[in-house]
Amino acid sequence: MKKITVDQVRNYKGAAEPFAALTAYDFTSAQILDAAGIPIILVGDSAANVIFGYTTTIPVTLEQMIMLSAAVSRGTQRAMVVADMPFMTYQAAVEDAVRTAGRFMKEAQVNAVKLEGGEMMAPQISAITRCGIPVVGHVGLTPQSYHQMSGYKIQGKTTEAALQILADAQAVESAGAFCIVLEGITAELAREITATLNIPTIGIAAGPHCDGQIQVFHDILGISPNFVPKHTHQYRQIGDDIRSGIQEYIREVAQRDFPGEEHSTHLDTGILAELANKKS
Repeated sequence: MKKITVDQVRNYKGAAEPFAALTAYDFTSAQILDAAGIPIILVGDSAANVIFGYTTTIPVTLEQMIMLSAAVSRGTQRAMVVADMPFMTYQAAVEDAVRTAGRFMKEAQVNAVKLEGGEMMAPQISAITRCGIPVVGHVGLTPQSYHQMSGYKIQGKTTEAALQILADAQAVESAGAFCIVLEGITAELAREITATLNIPTIGIAAGPHCDGQIQVFHDILGISPNFVPKHTHQYRQIGDDIRSGIQEYIREVAQRDFPGEEHSTHLDTGILAELANKKS
Protein backbone atom coordinates (compact mmCIF):
# COMPACT_ATOMS: atom_id res chain seq x y z
CA MET A 1 0.00 0.00 0.00
CA LYS A 2 1.56 3.28 -1.14
CA LYS A 3 1.73 6.37 1.04
CA ILE A 4 -0.16 9.54 0.16
CA THR A 5 2.44 11.89 -1.32
CA VAL A 6 2.95 15.63 -1.34
CA ASP A 7 2.00 15.73 -5.03
CA GLN A 8 -1.25 13.91 -4.31
CA VAL A 9 -2.12 16.42 -1.59
CA ARG A 10 -1.30 19.31 -3.91
CA ASN A 11 -3.73 17.79 -6.42
CA TYR A 12 -6.54 18.08 -3.87
CA LYS A 13 -6.54 21.80 -4.66
CA GLY A 14 -9.83 22.74 -6.26
CA ALA A 15 -11.06 19.14 -6.43
CA ALA A 16 -14.78 18.58 -6.82
CA GLU A 17 -14.96 16.94 -3.39
CA PRO A 18 -13.23 18.36 -0.29
CA PHE A 19 -11.03 15.90 1.60
CA ALA A 20 -11.16 15.00 5.29
CA ALA A 21 -8.23 14.91 7.70
CA LEU A 22 -8.14 13.97 11.39
CA THR A 23 -5.79 14.00 14.35
CA ALA A 24 -4.43 10.87 15.99
CA TYR A 25 -2.05 10.41 18.90
CA ASP A 26 -1.45 6.65 19.21
CA PHE A 27 -0.82 3.46 17.25
CA THR A 28 -4.34 2.00 17.51
CA SER A 29 -6.17 5.19 16.55
CA ALA A 30 -3.82 5.60 13.59
CA GLN A 31 -4.66 2.09 12.40
CA ILE A 32 -8.38 2.87 12.59
CA LEU A 33 -8.07 6.15 10.67
CA ASP A 34 -5.81 4.59 8.06
CA ALA A 35 -8.21 1.69 7.48
CA ALA A 36 -11.10 4.16 7.18
CA GLY A 37 -9.32 5.95 4.32
CA ILE A 38 -8.29 9.24 5.92
CA PRO A 39 -5.57 10.66 3.62
CA ILE A 40 -3.86 12.96 6.17
CA ILE A 41 -3.35 12.25 9.86
CA LEU A 42 -2.09 15.12 12.00
CA VAL A 43 -0.33 14.32 15.24
CA GLY A 44 -1.53 17.59 16.69
CA ASP A 45 -0.08 19.46 19.62
CA SER A 46 -3.71 19.28 20.76
CA ALA A 47 -2.33 16.16 22.42
CA ALA A 48 -1.53 18.62 25.20
CA ASN A 49 -5.27 18.86 25.81
CA VAL A 50 -6.73 15.45 25.00
CA ILE A 51 -3.81 13.23 26.02
CA PHE A 52 -1.96 15.12 28.74
CA GLY A 53 -4.81 17.19 30.21
CA TYR A 54 -3.40 20.69 29.82
CA THR A 55 -5.68 23.66 29.15
CA THR A 56 -3.58 24.94 26.22
CA THR A 57 -1.20 23.39 23.69
CA ILE A 58 1.76 25.31 25.08
CA PRO A 59 3.15 22.82 27.66
CA VAL A 60 3.52 19.76 25.40
CA THR A 61 7.21 18.99 24.80
CA LEU A 62 9.20 17.99 21.75
CA GLU A 63 10.03 14.62 23.31
CA GLN A 64 6.35 13.92 23.95
CA MET A 65 5.38 14.88 20.42
CA ILE A 66 8.11 12.72 18.90
CA MET A 67 6.97 9.76 20.98
CA LEU A 68 3.32 10.17 19.92
CA SER A 69 4.24 10.81 16.28
CA ALA A 70 6.37 7.69 16.13
CA ALA A 71 3.46 5.61 17.43
CA VAL A 72 1.13 7.06 14.80
CA SER A 73 3.68 6.45 12.05
CA ARG A 74 3.97 2.79 13.07
CA GLY A 75 0.17 2.46 12.87
CA THR A 76 -0.13 3.99 9.41
CA GLN A 77 0.42 2.42 6.01
CA ARG A 78 -1.30 4.76 3.54
CA ALA A 79 -2.14 8.09 5.19
CA MET A 80 0.35 10.94 5.22
CA VAL A 81 1.46 11.58 8.82
CA VAL A 82 2.06 15.22 9.70
CA ALA A 83 3.58 16.18 13.06
CA ASP A 84 2.92 19.44 14.87
CA MET A 85 6.09 21.21 15.95
CA PRO A 86 5.45 22.28 19.55
CA PHE A 87 5.74 25.73 21.08
CA MET A 88 9.23 27.27 21.15
CA THR A 89 10.88 24.48 19.16
CA TYR A 90 11.02 26.62 16.00
CA GLN A 91 10.08 30.25 16.72
CA ALA A 92 13.34 31.55 18.17
CA ALA A 93 15.67 30.71 15.30
CA VAL A 94 15.74 29.14 11.87
CA GLU A 95 18.33 26.64 13.10
CA ASP A 96 15.97 25.47 15.85
CA ALA A 97 13.22 24.95 13.30
CA VAL A 98 15.40 22.86 10.99
CA ARG A 99 16.71 20.69 13.83
CA THR A 100 13.21 20.11 15.21
CA ALA A 101 11.84 19.18 11.79
CA GLY A 102 14.78 16.86 11.22
CA ARG A 103 14.21 15.07 14.51
CA PHE A 104 10.58 14.43 13.60
CA MET A 105 11.59 12.97 10.25
CA LYS A 106 14.39 10.77 11.63
CA GLU A 107 13.04 9.69 15.01
CA ALA A 108 9.28 9.64 14.38
CA GLN A 109 9.43 8.84 10.64
CA VAL A 110 6.64 11.26 9.82
CA ASN A 111 6.01 12.46 6.29
CA ALA A 112 5.74 16.20 6.96
CA VAL A 113 5.77 18.76 9.77
CA LYS A 114 3.39 21.59 10.61
CA LEU A 115 4.16 24.92 12.25
CA GLU A 116 2.10 27.94 13.17
CA GLY A 117 2.61 31.48 11.89
CA GLY A 118 2.62 33.51 8.70
CA GLU A 119 5.05 36.14 7.49
CA MET A 120 7.20 35.91 10.64
CA MET A 121 7.67 32.16 10.15
CA ALA A 122 8.42 32.31 6.41
CA PRO A 123 12.21 32.02 6.94
CA GLN A 124 11.71 28.87 9.02
CA ILE A 125 9.40 27.30 6.45
CA SER A 126 11.80 28.13 3.63
CA ALA A 127 14.79 26.66 5.47
CA ILE A 128 12.97 23.46 6.39
CA THR A 129 11.74 22.87 2.86
CA ARG A 130 15.24 23.52 1.47
CA CYS A 131 16.34 20.57 3.60
CA GLY A 132 13.84 18.37 1.79
CA ILE A 133 11.23 18.29 4.55
CA PRO A 134 7.61 18.98 3.51
CA VAL A 135 5.85 21.68 5.55
CA VAL A 136 2.19 22.36 6.31
CA GLY A 137 1.45 25.95 7.32
CA HIS A 138 -1.08 27.20 9.86
CA VAL A 139 -2.56 30.72 10.06
CA GLY A 140 -5.55 32.45 11.61
CA LEU A 141 -6.20 31.28 15.14
CA THR A 142 -2.83 29.87 16.19
CA PRO A 143 -3.32 28.02 19.50
CA GLN A 144 0.33 28.41 20.54
CA SER A 145 -0.37 32.18 20.67
CA TYR A 146 -3.23 31.62 23.13
CA HIS A 147 -2.07 34.27 25.61
CA GLN A 148 -1.23 36.88 22.99
CA MET A 149 -4.65 36.38 21.40
CA SER A 150 -6.38 36.52 24.82
CA GLY A 151 -7.86 33.07 24.35
CA TYR A 152 -9.34 31.08 21.50
CA LYS A 153 -11.19 33.70 19.44
CA ILE A 154 -12.24 33.89 15.81
CA GLN A 155 -9.60 35.90 13.95
CA GLY A 156 -9.74 38.24 10.96
CA LYS A 157 -13.01 39.97 11.80
CA THR A 158 -11.76 43.45 10.82
CA THR A 159 -10.45 44.57 7.43
CA GLU A 160 -6.93 45.05 8.77
CA ALA A 161 -6.88 41.68 10.53
CA ALA A 162 -8.32 39.87 7.51
CA LEU A 163 -5.75 41.40 5.17
CA GLN A 164 -2.96 40.35 7.53
CA ILE A 165 -4.15 36.73 7.61
CA LEU A 166 -4.36 36.73 3.81
CA ALA A 167 -0.81 38.11 3.65
CA ASP A 168 0.31 35.46 6.14
CA ALA A 169 -1.21 32.69 4.03
CA GLN A 170 0.47 34.01 0.88
CA ALA A 171 3.81 34.22 2.71
CA VAL A 172 3.47 30.61 3.86
CA GLU A 173 2.79 29.48 0.30
CA SER A 174 5.68 31.52 -1.09
CA ALA A 175 8.02 30.06 1.53
CA GLY A 176 7.34 26.56 0.21
CA ALA A 177 4.53 25.00 2.25
CA PHE A 178 2.56 22.45 0.23
CA CYS A 179 -0.73 23.05 2.07
CA ILE A 180 -2.02 25.22 4.89
CA VAL A 181 -4.41 24.96 7.84
CA LEU A 182 -6.84 27.85 8.27
CA GLU A 183 -8.13 27.86 11.84
CA GLY A 184 -10.67 30.03 13.58
CA ILE A 185 -11.45 32.53 10.83
CA THR A 186 -14.68 33.62 9.16
CA ALA A 187 -16.07 31.51 6.34
CA GLU A 188 -15.79 34.46 3.94
CA LEU A 189 -12.12 35.01 4.68
CA ALA A 190 -11.40 31.29 4.31
CA ARG A 191 -13.14 31.31 0.95
CA GLU A 192 -11.05 34.28 -0.21
CA ILE A 193 -7.78 32.70 0.91
CA THR A 194 -8.72 29.38 -0.68
CA ALA A 195 -9.45 31.12 -3.97
CA THR A 196 -6.20 33.08 -3.81
CA LEU A 197 -3.72 30.33 -2.97
CA ASN A 198 -2.43 27.63 -5.28
CA ILE A 199 -1.97 25.16 -2.43
CA PRO A 200 -4.80 23.30 -0.66
CA THR A 201 -6.39 24.86 2.40
CA ILE A 202 -7.54 22.74 5.33
CA GLY A 203 -10.15 24.34 7.54
CA ILE A 204 -11.02 23.97 11.19
CA ALA A 205 -13.59 26.43 12.51
CA ALA A 206 -13.22 28.18 9.17
CA GLY A 207 -16.47 27.35 7.37
CA PRO A 208 -17.21 25.10 4.39
CA HIS A 209 -15.18 26.69 1.59
CA CYS A 210 -11.72 25.17 2.19
CA ASP A 211 -10.26 22.41 0.04
CA GLY A 212 -10.30 20.09 3.06
CA GLN A 213 -11.41 19.90 6.68
CA ILE A 214 -9.66 18.67 9.82
CA GLN A 215 -11.06 17.83 13.23
CA VAL A 216 -9.82 16.33 16.47
CA PHE A 217 -10.41 12.56 16.70
CA HIS A 218 -11.76 12.77 20.24
CA ASP A 219 -14.17 15.60 19.40
CA ILE A 220 -16.03 14.02 16.47
CA LEU A 221 -16.42 10.69 18.28
CA GLY A 222 -17.62 12.10 21.61
CA ILE A 223 -14.70 10.67 23.55
CA SER A 224 -13.90 13.82 25.54
CA PRO A 225 -16.69 14.09 28.12
CA ASN A 226 -16.66 17.73 29.16
CA PHE A 227 -16.34 19.97 26.10
CA VAL A 228 -17.73 20.04 22.58
CA PRO A 229 -16.28 22.84 20.39
CA LYS A 230 -18.76 24.84 18.33
CA HIS A 231 -17.02 23.83 15.10
CA THR A 232 -17.35 20.10 15.83
CA HIS A 233 -20.09 17.65 14.89
CA GLN A 234 -20.17 14.50 16.99
CA TYR A 235 -20.73 11.59 14.63
CA ARG A 236 -20.70 9.05 17.45
CA GLN A 237 -20.92 9.06 21.24
CA ILE A 238 -18.17 6.55 21.87
CA GLY A 239 -17.43 8.03 25.28
CA ASP A 240 -20.88 6.93 26.46
CA ASP A 241 -20.33 3.42 25.06
CA ILE A 242 -16.95 3.18 26.78
CA ARG A 243 -18.34 4.28 30.14
CA SER A 244 -21.28 1.88 29.79
CA GLY A 245 -18.95 -1.01 28.94
CA ILE A 246 -16.71 -0.28 31.92
CA GLN A 247 -19.68 -0.10 34.28
CA GLU A 248 -20.91 -3.45 32.97
CA TYR A 249 -17.43 -4.91 33.55
CA ILE A 250 -17.43 -3.61 37.13
CA ARG A 251 -20.84 -5.22 37.77
CA GLU A 252 -19.86 -8.58 36.28
CA VAL A 253 -16.66 -8.75 38.32
CA ALA A 254 -18.55 -7.85 41.50
CA GLN A 255 -21.18 -10.52 40.79
CA ARG A 256 -18.56 -13.13 39.80
CA ASP A 257 -20.07 -13.35 36.32
CA PHE A 258 -16.66 -12.52 34.87
CA PRO A 259 -14.36 -14.26 34.28
CA GLY A 260 -16.50 -17.23 33.32
CA GLU A 261 -15.69 -20.79 32.40
CA GLU A 262 -14.92 -19.78 28.81
CA HIS A 263 -12.25 -17.37 30.04
CA SER A 264 -10.50 -19.90 32.28
CA THR A 265 -7.74 -22.49 31.82
CA HIS A 266 -7.57 -25.62 34.01
CA LEU A 267 -4.83 -27.89 35.30
CA ASP A 268 -4.66 -31.58 34.43
CA THR A 269 -6.46 -33.67 37.06
CA GLY A 270 -3.24 -35.54 37.83
CA ILE A 271 -1.44 -32.31 38.68
CA LEU A 272 -4.37 -31.26 40.79
CA ALA A 273 -4.12 -34.50 42.73
CA GLU A 274 -0.40 -33.95 43.32
CA LEU A 275 -1.04 -30.45 44.56
CA ALA A 276 -3.72 -31.75 46.93
CA ASN A 277 -1.34 -34.40 48.30
CA LYS A 278 1.43 -31.89 48.92
CA LYS A 279 -0.99 -29.51 50.58
CA SER A 280 -2.16 -32.22 52.98
